[in-house]
Amino acid sequence: MPDFVLGQDCKLYRNTGTYGSPVWTLITTVRDLTLGLEKGQADVSTRGNNGWRANASTLKEGSIEFEIVWKPGDVQVGAIRDAFLNNTSMELLALDGPVATAGSQGLRATCDITSFSRNEPLEEGVTVGVVAKPTLAANPPSWFTAP
Repeated sequence: MPDFVLGQDCKLYRNTGTYGSPVWTLITTVRDLTLGLEKGQADVSTRGNNGWRANASTLKEGSIEFEIVWKPGDVQVGAIRDAFLNNTSMELLALDGPVATAGSQGLRATCDITSFSRNEPLEEGVTVGVVAKPTLAANPPSWFTAP
């Protein structure tokens, strides 16, 4: 097994079941994906810190930003578009490998689709830029590792 992961081997899934009994449906039209994870910071500097600013981590923030190939009639593209247009959330799983492969890992979160931008370059295929961000849900975002 190599000591690296290729982007082409990573997977993005949409849960078409329930949280407790997920049915992970692969979104096959994904091209590039960025899983962004950050933390907010609180300034906890004191005079006793010898002139150094001190920070403490606060809330975590995440985003799944990806590009999909525009395929009219594609069920997954339609579900993402509809979630954007109807202000509904969807559970996504961004993994570094197949969900059925033990050890594949990544973010599992119920997300709002905050951007759905169709790109129409003259000499390329039409794509859609999507931004999904965790939203308030019964189950908070978590780091998932396939059993």
